[in-house]
Amino acid sequence: MTIQPSTLFNSKVSVLSGTVSKLNHELLEYVNPEKPMNDDSAIYFQRFYIAQFNLDDRAIVAQFSSPMTIHQGDVLAVSGYPKGNVFQVLAYANQTQDVRGAENWLILALGALFFLAVAIGLLNSALVSEGSLVPKLFLMGFVGVGLYMVYRALLIREAIALL
Repeated sequence: MTIQPSTLFNSKVSVLSGTVSKLNHELLEYVNPEKPMNDDSAIYFQRFYIAQFNLDDRAIVAQFSSPMTIHQGDVLAVSGYPKGNVFQVLAYANQTQDVRGAENWLILALGALFFLAVAIGLLNSALVSEGSLVPKLFLMGFVGVGLYMVYRALLIREAIALL
């Protein structure tokens, strides 16, 4: 039995396709404030590649950790969900260039397992059983982050399957 997030969380993952117009690529870059002045190593940067475009007449926003392979006039199919008045992309398939892309749902699932393992470790600790408040807050935080990561991984997996 495969659990789909649309049945589990009632999300609206759907597919849109059309021709790309009004393409705008952006790079959002976060720099670690503890970065040494003369070190440009990649470990101090976190980059997000944002593509904003219209697919026929619908506004689309895609945010990935690597740049999307799309150009003006490409025929594109995207899967994702509506967020406000734009469509948030989780996965895409460029039929013009025969390229597919999505975030890695498996890494998210492994990260979720890590957070849930830490939560189980906290649950078995003596501090939680004593009734201390701070370990219980950490426990709830780790469980919450782990469940959100599982949810996102399932969403991305469903979006990839729809293409």
